[in-house]
Amino acid sequence: MQRRDFVRGGLVAAGWWAAGGFSRAAEGGREREADLVVVGGGVGGCAAALAACRAGLRVILTEETDWIGGQLTSQSVPPDEHPWIESFGCTRSYRQFRDGVRQYYRDHFPLQGEARSNPRLNPGNGWVSRLCHEPRVALAVLQQMLAPHVASGRLKVLLRTRPVAADVEGDRVRTVTVESAEAGRVVLVGKYFVDATELGDVLPMAQVEHVIGAESRKDTGEPNAPEVGDPMDQQAVTWCFAMDHLEGEDHVISRPERWDFWNAYVPPLKPAWSGKLLSWDCSDPISLGKRRIGFDPLMKMAGLNLWSYRRIADAGLFVPGTYRSGVTVVNWPQNDYWLAPLIGPGVTEAQRQERLKDARQVSLCLLYWMQTEAPRPDGGTGWKGLRLRDDVTDGPDGLAKAVYIREARRIQAEVTVTELHVGTDTRMKATGKSREEVTAENFADSVGVGAYRIDLHPSTSGRNYVDLGSLPFQIPLGALIPKRVENLLAGCKNLGVTHLTNGCYRLHPVEWNIGEAAGALAAFCVDRKQVPRKVRNDGKLLGDFQQRLRNQGFELEWPRTRPL
Repeated sequence: MQRRDFVRGGLVAAGWWAAGGFSRAAEGGREREADLVVVGGGVGGCAAALAACRAGLRVILTEETDWIGGQLTSQSVPPDEHPWIESFGCTRSYRQFRDGVRQYYRDHFPLQGEARSNPRLNPGNGWVSRLCHEPRVALAVLQQMLAPHVASGRLKVLLRTRPVAADVEGDRVRTVTVESAEAGRVVLVGKYFVDATELGDVLPMAQVEHVIGAESRKDTGEPNAPEVGDPMDQQAVTWCFAMDHLEGEDHVISRPERWDFWNAYVPPLKPAWSGKLLSWDCSDPISLGKRRIGFDPLMKMAGLNLWSYRRIADAGLFVPGTYRSGVTVVNWPQNDYWLAPLIGPGVTEAQRQERLKDARQVSLCLLYWMQTEAPRPDGGTGWKGLRLRDDVTDGPDGLAKAVYIREARRIQAEVTVTELHVGTDTRMKATGKSREEVTAENFADSVGVGAYRIDLHPSTSGRNYVDLGSLPFQIPLGALIPKRVENLLAGCKNLGVTHLTNGCYRLHPVEWNIGEAAGALAAFCVDRKQVPRKVRNDGKLLGDFQQRLRNQGFELEWPRTRPL
């Protein structure tokens, strides 16, 4: 199979997906009804739909772009995962997704012998993850996982569709109105709703109490929270892009319109950044000291090399000629955008669009700098052979379809996870236990597990990195349930966490677990004719629900000894 066939439509079911049960928009009728309406088709949204359909619910899933999958696909972010992911620490269905990605490569790509037989195949051999892969492969696997539910009529997916309003009666959401370019406005009626949008867009529409930005130390009791809370203190966003490198060729893009600004830009952060943003020097996330990062697409340099960091295709694993070069995704400190937030008090839609445009300019300027001015290990300047791979990402300006968003609006929840529950040093101090003995808070209402550092990128308030050790943690059911509203659940990083703990609850396998738990909870509530709050606070109902989760392959607690 030639590479171009893969790019333009050789992905199993891609044509069927668009032409069959998976609509490109909310066409045909002004109102649709389902047991569960999932707004947002990212990682958590897909998992929520999968869980609810598996339980027999009728589900509508909406997605603002024309690719479901969020971080895995439209945002072009290879999975960020914890060290034990191959054997423990995710749901069965997330493992099936990971297995499906590897099998897709075996079935459809000309892998070399050793790569084909490797049970832990990493198609990109990137070192950010044990499974770095192309976004289109993730898209194909997600489509395959949802396809039986589309065929049965249980699931309707509305692409290129975004929420614009909600109708609320008392403590219940009655409808969410969505809009698409093709069909205009459609009213979605549901028994339950899951907000799985990247920014928690349904929360203000449905009058769900929520938090934006950073809480104060007084609000949360977290020792590393700021003294004064600030809703405009939000993590950087990043417009990722894919590129390969063809030595001896010239693929230099046109000079970006914001080149003069971004080429001269020195981040005014506290503690101070290391110098110019467009540089191989940056702040070390932990020490905040100056850190030199290497880059060499020829793979001749020793030490840390950004080229292989998020590489999604290692040409050496495939039959010669499959790829002319390896392909890597650029999601680095140098193309983070933190000049202004996308949401918050007073932020208009026009301002958000201007900021998204500027975020694209940062990435284009970084590429142009690498092509023309970046110092090379061999003493030269610029890599003219770096080629923007718009066919890999299929988004505006040749970048990803959607911006990578690290922080959303967050519900005021039955349970809010704080640094006191999961921070390593904080827990050691509170419990008097050693680093070897200490564990995260045990949540009796656990619906899953996860692990990642408290990793906050520079923020729109001018704060530099916050990177703190955290312990393998649980996901409490109470964090998915708003304090007041009865039939809306958090389905991604908009759950009950703080500005700080969002940093460890926002990654791929955790977001999947959150969404899948929300979809399973909606199904359980429909089955038992109970509301989520009652399920959490009734010992018998909670035990029954957790047993159902275990039967479906959820892991609710970490073993005392970490798996290999």
